[in-house]
Amino acid sequence: MKIIFIGSVQFSLIALQQVLASPGADVIGIITKRESSFNADFCSLEGIARKNNIPCLALERHSSEQMVNWISSLQPDVIYCFGWSNLLPNEILTIPPLGVIGYHPAALPQNRGRHPIIWALALGLKTTASTFFFMDEGADSGDILSQVSVQVEPSDDAATLYEKLARVACKQILQFTKELSIGTFKRTPQDHSQSNYWRKRGKKDGEIDWRMASTSIHNLVRALTKPYVGAHCMYKEKEVKIWKTELVDEIDGYENIEPGKVLNVMNGSILIKCGVGAIRVTDHEFAELPEEGCYL
Repeated sequence: MKIIFIGSVQFSLIALQQVLASPGADVIGIITKRESSFNADFCSLEGIARKNNIPCLALERHSSEQMVNWISSLQPDVIYCFGWSNLLPNEILTIPPLGVIGYHPAALPQNRGRHPIIWALALGLKTTASTFFFMDEGADSGDILSQVSVQVEPSDDAATLYEKLARVACKQILQFTKELSIGTFKRTPQDHSQSNYWRKRGKKDGEIDWRMASTSIHNLVRALTKPYVGAHCMYKEKEVKIWKTELVDEIDGYENIEPGKVLNVMNGSILIKCGVGAIRVTDHEFAELPEEGCYL
């Protein structure tokens, strides 16, 4: 089965390595980007293409016309598009007989749209999913090819959930690549009445408001930690990155303390009163530690 692979993030590389190791898969071309400031986990696939002597179209910027001509010349049976921030036009979707397979780490039809790992953690979801689907002209709206539920543990953050989803996805790739190559795959239409779309997050979404509950702040921090941009707070009119926090059990005597007050500074960690509860900041970029009793 002749495959063209499209992608430009770290997951794309992980998935491509699995595709190359999958029986029945013949990767005849790779499309990637040379550079991108859009994705925090950007990864060009030029290196793995060279290593495996696979033709590669490395774009400076997204170009549907260039992609259409290049893909048409190679005549793939199927396209795998995992980790590409642009919607593909119908001119590309209709080239391969088996269609174009996309990936979305969420429980489609729910939670379509942007930043699925970040929003799942920020909202405190207990489950998400690894979903492969047949791409159409909508966003994450095509028939489902493979979907596996994934638990989100309280200890998970962006990095661990990213890795967990990637491990599950690799097993799915191995299975459905075989099914596509021998024609035993199934298409399950999505129930569009059950869908919702997550919006693009902005910088303001990553700013900590100490009036929030400690659980909400903790979820925001674990959602935006590496490989993403990090949550942040303001201190002395400067932006400070917060990479890791710990929830603190109820502390007696602090019920009447206002949110944002520093309760304790110890060994570089900072205990801060929140709107509900308190939180300890354990990994941060404070150039100067705030003093006990001051306000953030």
